Amino acid sequence: MAKSKQQKADTKEVLIDLFKRSPSAVFADYQGLTVAKADVLRKKARSENVTYMVAKKSIINLAAKEAGLEIDARLLPGMIGIAFGSADEVVPAKILGDMGKVTPLKLVGGVFGGKAVDQAYVMALSKLPGKQQLLGMLVSVIAGPMSGFVRALDAIGKQKEEATS
Repeated sequence: MAKSKQQKADTKEVLIDLFKRSPSAVFADYQGLTVAKADVLRKKARSENVTYMVAKKSIINLAAKEAGLEIDARLLPGMIGIAFGSADEVVPAKILGDMGKVTPLKLVGGVFGGKAVDQAYVMALSKLPGKQQLLGMLVSVIAGPMSGFVRALDAIGKQKEEATS
């Protein structure tokens, strides 16, 4: 069923708002994705504060232009779905990249920091650990020397106790 002009205008307004306030947007070709898998994708996206939308390339172009972005969705292959990140810039790429491992979904490009990026860039981002995982790694790197120091002091203390007993 064809969308009315009002529905298209509403979609465009939502896209303009998302392009303006989201630090990242990832484009994916969803051709061949089943409805059940699309529902799984949307549910996972919602749980990670990511907005996933499907729109015609012409509407994407109009919305991006009005949001001040220089992208041409007509150059992207297939039917385009867009994942917008709100808190973590890498999460949309990770979610779509993970779904691409078990479905026909393919990453095709994106927008990061107000600039269009190619498929290779988005694929590289999808393989990075998430923000929380990176913060955990940082904490373990910082805490490593301190815990080693504490273990050394404990060992010295035990040696002194054994020597006095």
